[in-house]
Amino acid sequence: MAGATEGPVREALDALPLVDHHCHRVVTADLDRAGFESLLTEGDVWPGVSPFDSPVGVAVRRHCAPLLDLPRHAPAEDYLARRAALGGPEATRRFLAASGTGVFCVDTGYPPGPAALPVEDAAVYEVVRLEGVAESVAAAGVEPDGYAEAFRTAALAAVRRPGVVAVKSVAAYRTGFDLDPHRPTAAEVTGAAARWLAHGGRLAEPVLVRHLLWTAVDLGLPLQLHTGFGDGDLRLHRADPALLTDWLRLTAGTVPVLLLHCWPYQRRAAYLAAVFERVHLDVGLTLHHVGPARAGAVLAEALEITPFRKLLYSSDACGVAEFHHLGALAFRRGLAELLQDRVDADELALPDALRFAAWAGRDNARRVYGLPGDAPDGD
Repeated sequence: MAGATEGPVREALDALPLVDHHCHRVVTADLDRAGFESLLTEGDVWPGVSPFDSPVGVAVRRHCAPLLDLPRHAPAEDYLARRAALGGPEATRRFLAASGTGVFCVDTGYPPGPAALPVEDAAVYEVVRLEGVAESVAAAGVEPDGYAEAFRTAALAAVRRPGVVAVKSVAAYRTGFDLDPHRPTAAEVTGAAARWLAHGGRLAEPVLVRHLLWTAVDLGLPLQLHTGFGDGDLRLHRADPALLTDWLRLTAGTVPVLLLHCWPYQRRAAYLAAVFERVHLDVGLTLHHVGPARAGAVLAEALEITPFRKLLYSSDACGVAEFHHLGALAFRRGLAELLQDRVDADELALPDALRFAAWAGRDNARRVYGLPGDAPDGD
């Protein structure tokens, strides 16, 4: 069995310039141990429990150490010392280059800032986080009865910036998806705005989150939705993408909806992608946290019923550039193993496997976001 280490599918994926349809900016400054470890985990760093002693930490030491001219499995102390000696900018350059990514779509909402990555020979696009737009409107001062129009105007201005290809919502964090799926009335929005504006802070008013999701539909751009796995601010059971079913039914035929990350709900996301025309998914973030050793298992569940035109690649890399390299490596190896095994078992023809690999790694994102260079359907 060719598996992850050899075969034509692996060769094709290794050579494919990926489109990373969802990621974040990285820290290029030098990092001490505490700073690096804080970026290595979705949780907190607890006394006596180092993130290096977790699946993602082990994967960093195994797969990232050689790019710093260290042996595989280098101890954490050696890894951090070598990274510091090279300097943050050089380490970042090495990992971004090693990812083999040709296009980055950057969520500029976290950390806030421009869609900038220190990469050469790659295109960088912006994804606008709508909660940030709403919170800026509130901070600037607006009356409750003017909130809806002010938010719409600000969102339109944001998506008309050069290089913007999508919008994103973190409703999963703020309220969860167990919301009334219907578009709120103008009176409901005004009343909710009065409640929110009275105390300010993050947008977590359920009616206004519903309004934000429907405004995203009106904007007409692809909508990315965080689902599943995230940091401790999340209530995981409320981030189940299946809770979106009624809303997806009401918005069917409008904008593409990209379900991000999904774990541990990748099978439920697959169901949604299988029954709703405009729903797509990825398992980004998950792949670098489980590492190349388990990426194939996660992808296998995601692809049990997902149409091959519906899977996209993302790293969801944030903070440290190691995650760009790890995410790409895990995706390439996991998908190659999955497809090559099916070819070897005569469950899939090699030309189809190569086509599906290119779709998932590059062409599906090009098609959904209208990026240059998409191959026509069926090619």
